[in-house]
Amino acid sequence: MAPSNPLADHYQRALRADEVLAQIDAHYPEGPTLHQLAPLDQLHIGGVAASTRLLARLDPTTHMKVLDIGSGLGGLMRQGAALGFQMTGLDITHGFGALNKALSSRVKQPTAPPLTWVTGDASALPFANQCFDAVLFQHSLMNMPSATKAIAESHRILRPGGHVVMHEVVSGPNVADLRYPVPWAATPEHSHLLSLAELKRLLELQGFTLLHVEDWSDTALEWRQRQRQKEQTPRQAVLSPQWVFGERFLEMGKNLLSNLTNHTIKVVEIQASC
Repeated sequence: MAPSNPLADHYQRALRADEVLAQIDAHYPEGPTLHQLAPLDQLHIGGVAASTRLLARLDPTTHMKVLDIGSGLGGLMRQGAALGFQMTGLDITHGFGALNKALSSRVKQPTAPPLTWVTGDASALPFANQCFDAVLFQHSLMNMPSATKAIAESHRILRPGGHVVMHEVVSGPNVADLRYPVPWAATPEHSHLLSLAELKRLLELQGFTLLHVEDWSDTALEWRQRQRQKEQTPRQAVLSPQWVFGERFLEMGKNLLSNLTNHTIKVVEIQASC
């Protein structure tokens, strides 16, 4: 097992992997669908719809080999594989990678390309130069203390003409008022938000050409408002973020809505090419 680190500990602290798998096996004995898994494995703002938008920016005929950096529990990976992408997931949290693999074994995708899982650090990617067609960041760069290294490494492993596509949280104009805990950080120690201007500049400095930049904050806020209403409904969901974050998620979800409402954070989509 990979050595522990504070960021991985944040994500693994309340993770109940064995109970999650038992819950899935009990409720979905024929195997869960991607939408049934979504409350557990699409933990980013926007859920399945946001992943659909992200993947739609790529074409499996021209960008088949895709690296998902910060792959978490694999929702984006399995959704990409269903579209024909050859997905590799990298995450620094070993427990997430192990559960990701176990979840994938229960999803029936007989015609999808095989998945690959790697425990590793985005600032030192364990891959050869120019071996991927595309790199995805979905709510992962905000956890990285050295975004410069992560972007430089992404450029290194992409072939000429390769794309990086991001669905990321960035700092808003009132970031000083950001409320913790949030899903990606219990305290400011693990939150490394860039502004949109800083992120665009960083991509260009590392050799990328910007193709698409969109502020998705209004849609993200509407989605989070709907999720908050669901979370306050007195019913026991088969799967939910609480299986990952424990009772902490009640406060995390509340703070996430507050942070979007108060413009302490923004949600953006970015696509750039080598």
